[in-house]
This record gives sequence, structure tokens and C-alpha cells, in this order.
Amino acid sequence: MKHYKAYTPSRRNMTTLDYSEITKKTPEKSLLEVKKKHAGRNSYGRITVRHQGGGNRQKYRIMDFKRKKDDIEATVIGIEYDPNRSANIALIQYEDGVKSYILAPQGLTDGDKVISGKAVDIKPGNCMEINSIPVGTLIHNIELNPGQGGKLVKAAGQSAQLMAKEGKYAHIRLPSGEMRLVLANCRATVGVIGNAEHANVKLGKAGRKRNMGIRPTVRGSAMNPVDHPHGGGEGKAPIGHAGPLTPWGKPALGYKTRNKKKQSNKFIVKRRK
Repeated sequence: MKHYKAYTPSRRNMTTLDYSEITKKTPEKSLLEVKKKHAGRNSYGRITVRHQGGGNRQKYRIMDFKRKKDDIEATVIGIEYDPNRSANIALIQYEDGVKSYILAPQGLTDGDKVISGKAVDIKPGNCMEINSIPVGTLIHNIELNPGQGGKLVKAAGQSAQLMAKEGKYAHIRLPSGEMRLVLANCRATVGVIGNAEHANVKLGKAGRKRNMGIRPTVRGSAMNPVDHPHGGGEGKAPIGHAGPLTPWGKPALGYKTRNKKKQSNKFIVKRRK
């Protein structure tokens, strides 16, 4: 982490990452795509996600979450910053010359070798079926369906733990504390995702939030009754309900919105804390 002298009020509490993991500053042009901005609007032009818009321009890095090139060793060319995610990414080049981006696990540096396949070493960055991974190993980028590509545990500093194997399913403890069944022939990558200090960054000022494409949030209590359940009243009035509500009248704290008939409920052994 990088801390600053308090020569302005915002600098007093501002911290940034020192980017010590980064070894390559410019992205691979062949793996870039244009990323359009939608400002929270759907195909009808209506805002469906509030408080989005503006922000710095970004290009999307094409990520390889499937890791399908089996038994071909790849060399890490560099660790890069990715504006689209909290984790850093690693540019790798396979022996046949193909380049791709993967999530950079802790401890992966330039010149390291990574490989995917059925019988590969248990070391950070290697990808294989969960069947081949020993119980107790920390993993990330976990598939939910074979060949679909990694869906679970892709944020900075996160990892899941393989707790048990039973028949065609594996028991995996996710970062939330949830215990979940995943098909044992799904793939996962060994190791903990790097850039763990990302969670400790303090933005320090409103401008950094705007650079991230996040617009201001107005308090419900500052609105009129027609606009929000908390609105209205003389001066700073209490919200007038048993607990805080969303703008659409749903409870805002502790209200479970997951569908009780959701198909994947049967795969959850233990709910998150």
C-alpha cells in the first residue's frame, strides 16, 4: 500500500496500491476489445442500474477462463493491471506461440511455467479437473459446468478450498463461507488470486469514485414521499418504518431475495454466513 502526506483533506485518508506485482505496463494489443459504455441503461434506453455513468475509458482484456490448451506448457511474459477487475492478470505464451490472459495467482512471476491438463503439478497457475486436485488445496476460477469456463472465485485475494470428494461431486468451501457441491470433472486453477491488498484501498475523495464510473447516490431521506419511502417530513424526520427500505419499498437489510425454488439450491450444502 502507498500512503500520502496530508497536504489536502482528501490526501489525509487516501491510499493506493504500490503495484509491486506489476511487471508489464502496456497490454497485448491482439487481446484487446472495445468496451462500450451503457451508463446502466438497457436496450430500451431506460436506466435499470442506477448510479452508473462517466468514468475513464477502458478496453476489455480477452481472458482465458476455460484453459483448454491441455499439456502445452506456457511461459509467463508479464503481470499486468486490468481496469475491468480487482485482480491482476498474467500474460502467458504457449509453446506454439499463442498468447492469452489468465488471472494472476499469488507467487506467479515472469518466466514461470504454467500448464493445464489431467495429470499436472499442483502449483499456482496450473489448471486441471477437480478430480486431480488433492483435498485441502486452495483453488480459484472454478467451473460450474464442464467446459463452460471459470465462474466462481475470480476476485483479488480470494480462494476457495476443496474440502472433500464424494462420487461425482466435490465439496467446495467458497470465500463467503458457503459449502457447495460442484461436479468433480469441472476445472479449477490452483492457488490464491493475487493483489490481496485491493480490499484495503481507501479512495479518499469523490473524484476517484467518478473515475471508476460510479455516480452520486442521493439519500432517500432527502427526497419527497413520492420518490422514496424515507422521503418527506419536516426537517430531519425518521424514516417512519420498522427498518430501511429500498426506493421500491422492499426491506433493505437482511431481506432474502433468492428464489426458494431456484434449481441450484440443491447443490448448496451449507448457506453462507
